Amino acid sequence: MSPQVTVLDYGSGNLRSAQRALEAAGADVVVTDDLAAAARADGLVVPGVGAFAACMAGIEAAQAGPVIADRVMAGRPVLGICVGAQIMFDSGDEHGVVTKGLGLLPGAVTRLAARRVPHMGWNLLDAPADSALFTGVEADARCYFVHSYAAPPNAELDAVALVTTSTHEQATFVAAAERGPLAVAQFHPEKSGAVGARVLRNWIATL
Repeated sequence: MSPQVTVLDYGSGNLRSAQRALEAAGADVVVTDDLAAAARADGLVVPGVGAFAACMAGIEAAQAGPVIADRVMAGRPVLGICVGAQIMFDSGDEHGVVTKGLGLLPGAVTRLAARRVPHMGWNLLDAPADSALFTGVEADARCYFVHSYAAPPNAELDAVALVTTSTHEQATFVAAAERGPLAVAQFHPEKSGAVGARVLRNWIATL
């Protein structure tokens, strides 16, 4: 029987492409705003596009924050993608406005310290050897990014999570992080070809 995955619909995110990619990777997927379905699924995917503050407003309006946090506390898998990854951090700082995140990962999401933003296109990853997400992924693999903000690496995050980084111009940022049942990807697995498909299969294998 295929693992049951819920893609959370809270008014933000590339929902259908994520659904198709997860189905191709071997999951039985439902896209819904039903919090009970989000709570009981084998795996929960939290997508997100646009602004940190807008995504957090959607999460709060849907009252989804406690469901996400409870899953993580109970050891039940959650995958955040793009801004859905960013909101797992303590806060986001956009245009001088700081918005509180879910606080499941330590650190703040800030504007990339690069001349050219958004960072759009394929980029290399520097993944730790013991990463579950990147098992079987070649060292020179590239994933697809579209973002202007990201969490910079920080010592507190390194102490509690496996951190995969990438660098745009001189700005090194968190491309993925794994902390127990919580995994986040700043890149888009659903747009990252064979590498993204392998990442999703690896995540589904943990369910």
